Amino acid sequence: MNYLLDANTLIEAKNRYYQMRFCPGYWAWLTRTKEAGRLASVESVGTELRRGNDALAQWVATQADLFLPESDETTQQAFAEIAAHIADQAATMKAGALEEFLSGADPWLIAKARVTGHIVVTHERLNMENRRKFLIPNVCSHYGVECINTFDMLNRLEARFVLAD
Repeated sequence: MNYLLDANTLIEAKNRYYQMRFCPGYWAWLTRTKEAGRLASVESVGTELRRGNDALAQWVATQADLFLPESDETTQQAFAEIAAHIADQAATMKAGALEEFLSGADPWLIAKARVTGHIVVTHERLNMENRRKFLIPNVCSHYGVECINTFDMLNRLEARFVLAD
């Protein structure tokens, strides 16, 4: 299986457990795994991350082929279906949740996963009782798209970060 990364997986890694300064192996592994065709993200995630003024934005600028286009017809159709589903649910959510969800990368990530069969990788957790915001795992669940966290992906892909002797 192949994986699509949510922006929060890269931001959290950069800010916490795989900081670029002390864990360059993680970022090299992402690049190698991308080059092997095992992971990607979507254009709108890349756009969000390039807005930053930090090491992650610089890294993203060197990884253009990590971000899959969203302009293909099947992704556009899937996005429209997701937008309609979310709009149907908006009355049960906090005011502004619909606009917030549709203005970001999340629906594009889910749409691309639907049409490619990729697994979505995010730090968000399934919570069907949540009414604050639309969560990626909740929407993925509705469409039968598998959704896991970074550590599950690393385990499934048998990632190893070993110090050289």
